[in-house]
Amino acid sequence: MKRSDINDILTESDAFMRSFGFIMPPFAYLSPEAFKAHISADGTMIRDHMMGWDITDYGQGHFEDLGLFLFTVRNGSDANVSAGMGMLYAEKMLISNENQISPMHRHIKKTEDIINRGGATLVIELFTATSDGAIDDQAPVKVLTDGQWRTLKAGEHLALAPGESVTLEPHHWHAFWGEGGKVLIGEVSNVNDDRTDNIFSDPIGRFSNIVEDAHPKHLLVSDYDTWLT
Repeated sequence: MKRSDINDILTESDAFMRSFGFIMPPFAYLSPEAFKAHISADGTMIRDHMMGWDITDYGQGHFEDLGLFLFTVRNGSDANVSAGMGMLYAEKMLISNENQISPMHRHIKKTEDIINRGGATLVIELFTATSDGAIDDQAPVKVLTDGQWRTLKAGEHLALAPGESVTLEPHHWHAFWGEGGKVLIGEVSNVNDDRTDNIFSDPIGRFSNIVEDAHPKHLLVSDYDTWLT
């Protein structure tokens, strides 16, 4: 992806979130230089827990068809999990454009509530995992939707209107996209590490390969290793 395109997506996505009353924390709006100073002063948790902006085309170069916008608002750590106390949770805001696929994947540890926070319909394609973690294209899929169990056929599409949600566990293979327009999505989960916890059905990357044709408006979490060392 071009950095200039990323800058435009940041602006558009922030406006979309604000239209539903969601405003990101103050550190989100710092310039790269101010952000680096903020981290150096007393913000290492933001860097170490990968909180912040995240725009991905999964390394495939066609964001409009295969991509996702995310912002990690808060995130705990494995140390908290080991201690059984502290910040044991994570929260993200996501935006999925119309027919923009977030590809089929599951997680190793993460259980997540996916919530349609507004906009169009969120569609999720679901499979369950076999005992060795592969996609089972025959077995029914049992999921919680707003506290109620539902059983779907393998590969069935679950449509969530604004306000509706689903709980996805590590054995749930899922892909999703917006239907009828752009969707604002909330994600509430246990502690999450996007560098290690995603398993994709196809061999793709988690982050974008960026062409630096402009100065970053704000840093992405994938920029931290380069900018904040």
